[in-house]
Amino acid sequence: MRLKSRRKKNVLNNLVSLTWGDFKALTKIRLAFSVVFSSLAGYLLAAYKIDAFEIYLLLAGGFFLVAASNIYNQVIEIQLDAKMKRTSNRPLPKGRVKPKTALLMAVAFTILGAFHLYHLNGQTAFFGLLSTALYVLFYTPLKTKTPLAVFVGAIPGAIPFMLGWVAVTNDFGIETGTLFMIQFFWQFPHFWALGWMLDEDYKAGGFKMLPTLKKDQSTALQIIYYTFWTILSSIIPYFGFTGRLILSLPAMLCILLLGLFMLYPALQLYRFQETIFARKLMLHSVIYITLIQVIYVVDALV
Repeated sequence: MRLKSRRKKNVLNNLVSLTWGDFKALTKIRLAFSVVFSSLAGYLLAAYKIDAFEIYLLLAGGFFLVAASNIYNQVIEIQLDAKMKRTSNRPLPKGRVKPKTALLMAVAFTILGAFHLYHLNGQTAFFGLLSTALYVLFYTPLKTKTPLAVFVGAIPGAIPFMLGWVAVTNDFGIETGTLFMIQFFWQFPHFWALGWMLDEDYKAGGFKMLPTLKKDQSTALQIIYYTFWTILSSIIPYFGFTGRLILSLPAMLCILLLGLFMLYPALQLYRFQETIFARKLMLHSVIYITLIQVIYVVDALV
C-alpha cells in the first residue's frame, strides 16, 4: 500500500512540476491550435447564428482530444523518438516527464474532450473520439510497418474541418463529406513533403513515411497527383452539388490561384528532387489549407 501511495505521489509531483515548455511539447500545442482553427471554420460555415458557449465546447473539446492523441503517441514512441534528432529532446525521451504522468494527462484530456464535445451532440463526440482512436491505435503503430500509415493517418487528420459542421447540425451529410474530402486529400502532399524533408531522421526512427520509401520521382509524382485532387475537391462546392456548402465565383478563383501556389513547388520537386522544394511545398500547403478555410468562411458570411 505504501509503495502504491508513493508511486501515485511521484506521478502527481511530476505532473505539478511540469514546465510550460514541456507541456507545449507533449501536447504539440501549435498543431492542436491549427486543428482547433479548422473546427472553428467548419462551425462558422454551418451556423445560422453564433453561439459563444457552443464555440467554447467545440474548441476546448477539440484541443483536449488532439492534445491527448499527441501525448499517447509520444508515450508509445518514447524509444523511437530518442533515435531522431527532431524528437530526441522531447520531455519523455529526456526523462523530464515520466510515462505514467504523461499517460495520466492523456487519459484526463480524453475524458475532458469527450465531455465537452458530447455536450454539443453525440455525433461530434463520436467523431472526435474516432479521430483519437484511429490516430493512436492504427496510425501510430503502422508508421514503422508500412507507408500506408499516411493513408490511415489522413482520416483522423481530415476530421477537424468537418467536426465544426457536425457540431452545428448533428448530421453527416454531403457538406460534411466534402469538408472531410478536402482535408483528407491535402494530408498527402503535406505529409509527404515533410517526410521528404526529414527522410533520414524518420529512417533513423524506423518510420516509413514516403510512398515508395525513397525521395524519387515516383514519390514526387504521387505528391502532384494528390495536390490535383486537393484543388479539385476544394472547388467542388462552386458547382452546386454540395447542399448548403457553396462557393461564389470569386472565391472559387481565389482557391484556384492558391492551388497553383501549392502545385508549383510540387512540380519543382518532381523536376529537381531537391529538399528545398519539399520545404517550400510543406510551407505552401500550410498556407493553402489555412487560407481556403478563411475564404470559405468569408464567402459564406458576406
